[in-house]
Amino acid sequence: MKMKKKNSTTLFINTLIFFSLIQFQTSLSLSDSSTSFPKEALPTKSGYLPISPTSTSSIFYTFYEAKNSTSPLSQTPLLIWLQGGPGCSSMVGNFYELGPYLITNSLTLQPNHASWNRIFGLLFLDNPIGTGFSVASTLQEIPTDQTAVAEHLFAAITRFVKLDPVFKHRPIYITGESYAGKYVPAIGYYILEKNAKLKDFERVNLAGVAIGNGLTDPVTQMVTHADNAYYVGLINERQKNELVKAQVEAVELVERRNWSEATDARNRVLNLLQNMTGLATLYDYSRKIPYEDYLVAKFLNIDEVRKALGVNVDESFVYEKCSHVVGAALHADLMKSVKYMVEKLLKEGMRVLLYQGQRDLRVGVVQVEAWVKTMKWEGIVEYVNAEREIWKVNGEVAGYVQKWKSFTNVVVLGGGHLLPTDQPLNSQAMIEDWVLEKEKVDNGPWGSRESVASEARHTLLNCVTKEIDFFFCCDLLNIRDFVKKESFEKDQSESGSAISLNYADTSSSNYFTIAVLRTYKDFDDMGDAQIVLLAQAITMYECINDYYI
Repeated sequence: MKMKKKNSTTLFINTLIFFSLIQFQTSLSLSDSSTSFPKEALPTKSGYLPISPTSTSSIFYTFYEAKNSTSPLSQTPLLIWLQGGPGCSSMVGNFYELGPYLITNSLTLQPNHASWNRIFGLLFLDNPIGTGFSVASTLQEIPTDQTAVAEHLFAAITRFVKLDPVFKHRPIYITGESYAGKYVPAIGYYILEKNAKLKDFERVNLAGVAIGNGLTDPVTQMVTHADNAYYVGLINERQKNELVKAQVEAVELVERRNWSEATDARNRVLNLLQNMTGLATLYDYSRKIPYEDYLVAKFLNIDEVRKALGVNVDESFVYEKCSHVVGAALHADLMKSVKYMVEKLLKEGMRVLLYQGQRDLRVGVVQVEAWVKTMKWEGIVEYVNAEREIWKVNGEVAGYVQKWKSFTNVVVLGGGHLLPTDQPLNSQAMIEDWVLEKEKVDNGPWGSRESVASEARHTLLNCVTKEIDFFFCCDLLNIRDFVKKESFEKDQSESGSAISLNYADTSSSNYFTIAVLRTYKDFDDMGDAQIVLLAQAITMYECINDYYI
């Protein structure tokens, strides 16, 4: 149905409505009976992936297809996210860090315009079994080392790829953070070993691995804490010496292969550092309060949420952000190094990205640099001597990039352990540009990348000045999901060509007018999130009303 053009009074009213409701419209409440678990926030697929035909154990997953793929779907990269812990659920990454919808303090869902599925498919796996909503049929099946972890992950990934023929040839990038600094190399290494024995059509199409603030070579990383804290002014020399003594005790236990005791000793080092500094959290020394990822457990213990996600557990089941049972199973594994697995990946020419939020004191820049330079890899000398380039996003310094051949290491400014939470747009820019190998087509480490907000501003201005086709505007700002593609019709009339469409949802939030933009020109005074929301809301109006005012 063709919508009638609004008069100036109506346009002014719509302008006021937009700014008064913009924040309200971005949060989707579970308590609102009209939304329940909003369909916009539902995964493309979710459920369970068996790890063996002889076991009832399975890995829970949620998958979100790319919002706006830049390539045919059959070629669109697929990112797999693994949380750390050990035993922490990847639903933390999903709903607190980098998924398409994030939890607010009021347990509502808010669109994440810096999600990692903007142009890639994104798969979250609750790993290992027994973690999050994943099922361990017996305690004995829960992995106690990285080989078992990798075996289960390989089974889950191959099972997932078979769910849809379109997944078969998509390049897979395995990503994760923290203790996933062990999971990610382990599954990457395992895939290389398995692929060498499989026929072409049976192989996993692994294209690269990415590790954020990862624990990979624990001993080398652990012995950096005293010097790191001392030289940034957090402890004095007496305290440093006390920390060094505690670190030496942990090293000696590793040398004696007393793995469980060595893990306990590392924990004592970190607890000592925490007490000495008095910081709210070692995960980000600038924070006044710890990360609020406990909200994930509150959210996922709501029955309605579980049903929406396809969770199949007893009503008495209590979701835990991190499983103490899984943590205990892998306790003795924690101090064992998987550096040799990273070396193997690099020797095979596999692309490897390491990235660290600069403000993490537990597994941050210093800890990662310490083990990287000890790698036995033919390119390590060239890497160490490679130029460290300044990386900018939207004209501002976002961090630093150092690379050689297939190995890239990134330091991201202004971020801590949970980097996508701290620097959402920059972490999105980082992963997208790395996967797409932007350094091969642009100047600098990844070219002159603009943030999502900056891109939205530029696109919006072009849409308003009619420099580009408005259907293209809809696509650029990911608004196609709001309309039915099959409903587009071309309608020729005496006054010229017009476009009309039938719209499925006639809620008031879809009738914001483009007059808002015309009456509010100073975009630079608006925050990134507001710019993106403004661009989407106004372009949504354009797509629905199908004519220019």
